[in-house]
Amino acid sequence: MKVGIVGTGFVGSTTAYALTLQGVASELVLIDIDKKLAGAHAEDILHATPFAEPVRVYAGDYPDLKDAAVVVIAAGVAQRPGETRLQLLDRNAEVFRQVPRIRAHAPDEVILLVVTNPVDVMTQVATRVSELPPSQVIGSGTILDTARFRALLGRYLGIAPQSVHAYVLGEHGDSEVLVWSSARIAGLTLEQFAREVHKPLTDEVRQRIDDGVRRAAYRIIEGKGATYFGIAAAVARMVEVIRDDERMVLTLSALEEDVVGVPEVTLSLPRVLGCRGVVATLSPELSADEREALRRSAEILKQAASEIGY
Repeated sequence: MKVGIVGTGFVGSTTAYALTLQGVASELVLIDIDKKLAGAHAEDILHATPFAEPVRVYAGDYPDLKDAAVVVIAAGVAQRPGETRLQLLDRNAEVFRQVPRIRAHAPDEVILLVVTNPVDVMTQVATRVSELPPSQVIGSGTILDTARFRALLGRYLGIAPQSVHAYVLGEHGDSEVLVWSSARIAGLTLEQFAREVHKPLTDEVRQRIDDGVRRAAYRIIEGKGATYFGIAAAVARMVEVIRDDERMVLTLSALEEDVVGVPEVTLSLPRVLGCRGVVATLSPELSADEREALRRSAEILKQAASEIGY
């Protein structure tokens, strides 16, 4: 599979490295406005291939996206310490003038994976500008927030996060919704499982986990300037799912006609991902409070997109 990455900053370059180490792509082209940077990353990652997989890695330009099955859009400025993702909007909206250049050279069947923050609004912009079906323009959305939720629940309850089935929906940002009500482990509710292992889910524990998920990026950015390992692993997994047509359920962002009464909005819901993009979108059971929180999240994103004309 040929994969293009547009934007080779922390996230784009780390995603390229993850794809190479895992051998997800057979050909990887890195594109950046800073051609020297893209070339340096491509050369450095190429030197890792003897210890990993035989991936062809090189720096290129938009015409090199010919025959690319997936293009990862990671271009844009980084989130500053203390800055919300939505506050990035004005500074990153201009980045998506590049989307027509991608469409001019990539095949009509290409799947665009948007990683640039604020990812939900950027995914909506990319969908409109590219004129591709919403099923082919997918934001990484809350895939990482869901992973954080499962990891923290697993750590507290003493179980592998892979055995935790829980989701974070809505905005990849401050209004995201941790869905506690339908979370399950071995078919048990969280409360039932917690009783079985004598680890009560008190209000204090729930709040600590909520903060651990919702505020994670702020702490990481404050400590080291950017988040990139977790999201790179997530995007590499998305590409692998597409390549192998796994039909895996992931919380991803895509344009929806209606979400709890809010029309034409892009946010994360559980979606079945396959070789042609989003195959199906699921509607999980929500409590009344969670449903209202999801509606508020949708309204925030709808307003943000409207303010920039999308």
